[in-house]
Amino acid sequence: MKILVVGAGATGGYFGALLARAGEDVTFLVRPARAAALRERGLRVVGRDGEWALEPRLVTADAPGGPYDLVLLSVKSTGLDRAAADMAPAVGPDTAIVPLLNGLAHLDALNALFGPSAVLGGVAKVVTTLDATGDIRRLAPPLAHLALGEQDGTVSARVERIRSVLEGAGIDAPVPEDVLTAMWHKWVFITTFGAVTSLMRGTVGEVYDAPGGPALGPAVLDEAAAVAAAAGHPVPEEERAATLAVVSASGSPMVPSLYRDLTAGHPTEVEHLFGDLTARARALGVATPLLDLATLHLRVHQRRVTARAAAGV
Repeated sequence: MKILVVGAGATGGYFGALLARAGEDVTFLVRPARAAALRERGLRVVGRDGEWALEPRLVTADAPGGPYDLVLLSVKSTGLDRAAADMAPAVGPDTAIVPLLNGLAHLDALNALFGPSAVLGGVAKVVTTLDATGDIRRLAPPLAHLALGEQDGTVSARVERIRSVLEGAGIDAPVPEDVLTAMWHKWVFITTFGAVTSLMRGTVGEVYDAPGGPALGPAVLDEAAAVAAAAGHPVPEEERAATLAVVSASGSPMVPSLYRDLTAGHPTEVEHLFGDLTARARALGVATPLLDLATLHLRVHQRRVTARAAAGV
């Protein structure tokens, strides 16, 4: 299978590295600066359970190659439009596109560009980040989970083929009964996790251990889960319990990537993750005061980042 990974960051880079290490035909579509760094240093995975590196096959937007059998699209939502344009020449009539973004708005955009039949649903779970050197750093014991499926819920031959390739590389690749429901549930988790830590500007443990802190996680989760339920995707009790276990842990140092972007003064995915969710909540008649507050908080930050960039600061 000929695979294009769009983006070589903490998520796409990790999945792509696992596939390449397993002997799959993997190419990374990256920006020129990232390409230069990877050519100099290689694609390196470090942290928990050892360190390894490979020399990745790289292309840039001026010559992406293709067509490919599979495109794993792993970029921030703020870079989605540009990434979609960059990869468009590499998409053929039989290419399957698996986006690894959180939320759901990207499906609408990709469906409009490539057609719903080309785009699968995907839910990625990894605990990785890019460190200061550009290496992919595992922050927990190895986790590589990529659930995927057809948007209409059918189990197709191409999904089974992709699953076989992913699992051959050590990637857990279940095919849920309804991938859109799985995407909603991940959305509930990531917005709950992001709102708790970003609103309070602290780790999970710092929030939970403060007076009044234990009540915040369940309250935010109730709001996000209510939106999912109103949209027809209720969150099962076991998944609610798993989310609460993450956001209600005394002493936990955990934070999501959104929090790391926020505290570093970087752009965040506020509109894709929070703006879209709260807009759907309003359309469905669901009250989300805490999520609305988190959205406003992140929008203020985003305006500051945008203003600094415009001023060249």
